Amino acid sequence: MEIDEESDVDKVHLPSAASELTEYWSQRVLASANGNLFKVARGIGSTRWHTHEDQDETFLLLRGRITIQLRAGDVHLEPGDLFVVPRGTEHRPVAEEEAHFLLVGPDITSNEAGGKPDWSYVDTESAAP
Repeated sequence: MEIDEESDVDKVHLPSAASELTEYWSQRVLASANGNLFKVARGIGSTRWHTHEDQDETFLLLRGRITIQLRAGDVHLEPGDLFVVPRGTEHRPVAEEEAHFLLVGPDITSNEAGGKPDWSYVDTESAAP
């Protein structure tokens, strides 16, 4: 396949993009395709319990571990695992240590309705290099 040199095609390194985020449980849109946004995020601790009535939420874990708590039981994710939370399903992601992940969906959910906690700012001043 040949790529037109004037087209807007870029490679994205997911781990680097996740490491650059300055807030936990926030999302940065990296690309869009077929009506979906590809968003990198990082998390530690947990979000609030929440639902997304308008969309499924797809997690692809890149680094660390996340437990997606559901009212029906917990789903444990390790790097390389993919899990889809169906729309309307109450859930709460929990990460004991920092985790990086890719979210896929039609909208951005890094707000109060998306369960984002108030304390989510990353202290980059005291972070180790």
